[in-house]
Amino acid sequence: MTRHVLVVGAGIGGLTAGSLLAKDGWSVTLLEASSELGGCASKFKRHKYLFPVGATLGMGLEPGGIHERIFRYLGKPMSIEPLERVMEMVHPDATFVFHKDRQQHVKGIVALFPSHSEKIQAFYKEVFAVATTVRTLMDPLPALPPANANEWAYLVKSMRPQHMKLLPYFNQTLGQRLKKHGLSELHEFRHMLDGLLIDSMQTGSEDVAYLLSAVALDIYHEGAYYVPGGLYRFAELMGDSLTENGGLLKKRRTIEKLEQQGDGWIATDHRGNLYEATDVILNLPIQQLTKIFSPELVSKLKVSLRDGIAGETWATLTLYLAVDLTKLDEPLPAFRQISTGDGLAEGGHFFMSSSLPGDELRAPEGFQTITISTHSRIEEWDNQKKYEATREVLTERMLQAIQQVIPGFRDAIVHMESGAPKAWERFAGRVNGFVGGFPQTLDAALFHSISHHSGLPNLYVCGDHIFPGGGTIGAAASGIHAARSVSGKRLI
Repeated sequence: MTRHVLVVGAGIGGLTAGSLLAKDGWSVTLLEASSELGGCASKFKRHKYLFPVGATLGMGLEPGGIHERIFRYLGKPMSIEPLERVMEMVHPDATFVFHKDRQQHVKGIVALFPSHSEKIQAFYKEVFAVATTVRTLMDPLPALPPANANEWAYLVKSMRPQHMKLLPYFNQTLGQRLKKHGLSELHEFRHMLDGLLIDSMQTGSEDVAYLLSAVALDIYHEGAYYVPGGLYRFAELMGDSLTENGGLLKKRRTIEKLEQQGDGWIATDHRGNLYEATDVILNLPIQQLTKIFSPELVSKLKVSLRDGIAGETWATLTLYLAVDLTKLDEPLPAFRQISTGDGLAEGGHFFMSSSLPGDELRAPEGFQTITISTHSRIEEWDNQKKYEATREVLTERMLQAIQQVIPGFRDAIVHMESGAPKAWERFAGRVNGFVGGFPQTLDAALFHSISHHSGLPNLYVCGDHIFPGGGTIGAAASGIHAARSVSGKRLI
């Protein structure tokens, strides 16, 4: 019997799986509900301005990085600009600069806290060493938690004697390591770490799993990049590769029902079209599974997946602005975090991603487009009155914070709109506006993650809710795992 793969959802995970399988010669159909590829890494255009949907920077593009390996396998080089000065992190009492060079980065932080010099240097020495060791284990991309004998064998094969050094840290949080190094009460330093971790790990230093947080704190040093136009370029290149290798890609196709048919599957879209497949990869927010499966099939999903469906993650408020550079003293940097000291959410901390001058894919000469994102708790948005009030309060809070850092910023704004949770639900399919995946705490990370194996035969899941978690790197890795399970090959 000829096998045919149906991929539902053209986020980074689904596009990764579909493009790899098509390149390997598989028959692939990919269906996307919206008119844009990339999911939370897609784009939209307003007048002469183009906005990346999410505020994020490019990672995994260094030699040997996950995205670099994918694009090399697909034969799709892309234009990228490496960043030596990765981002500014503006806090009430200090401005940190994240440098790609590890020594320069640590030197800059030590200069802000000279009385803690030895402790900070010892802390980063440990973090960098642990991250390096974790990477040697994870570079072959073993799937966690292993779901069958092959995945256990692959994990064991990936292990080396040096990885035994990680065992003492396996059940520790970053907060515990900070305490060990005598840094737990150095609040401004810790808040800087929290700001980095909330954007990558969806939680702060107190609760984040140490092994993953070490990688998260070190990963920018491996390589951080500005991608002209935005990260939607990832999606476009993978979509192009899929169709060039014989795959079928259809936009504006919303799957409303997925049923078992013999040894395979049959999907029905909102127009009544039917799609038959022997294998299915779902790149959907997992909360949507209860909408497309019968209760009987939902009951057969893995327990961890069912528990995840019932769980909550962060929501977000995202602002999309264009500014006139003639009204600013200088152009905005590509990436900047601003923290007011009022917590990690609700506009107290936010991330800004700006187009660089000259990037005319995003803005005409003399202008910059900016995507700004803050975490928010869904209960802040649970009725219409609170919804509009929260949008107004958070917007004003962020604009005030920016104005303090960049005098004249408000006067430079020539376009502004916002994306609140309902917009994320409508345009990106994110139920309740949940984004970013689950916080990477000890009870949700690594062996406690949600597997790409759904529990149903020949049906796999990928995306930011699935191991290894959020961000384009995490989503791509889950797509690789799904493609490997379908093909029975390592692929990359």
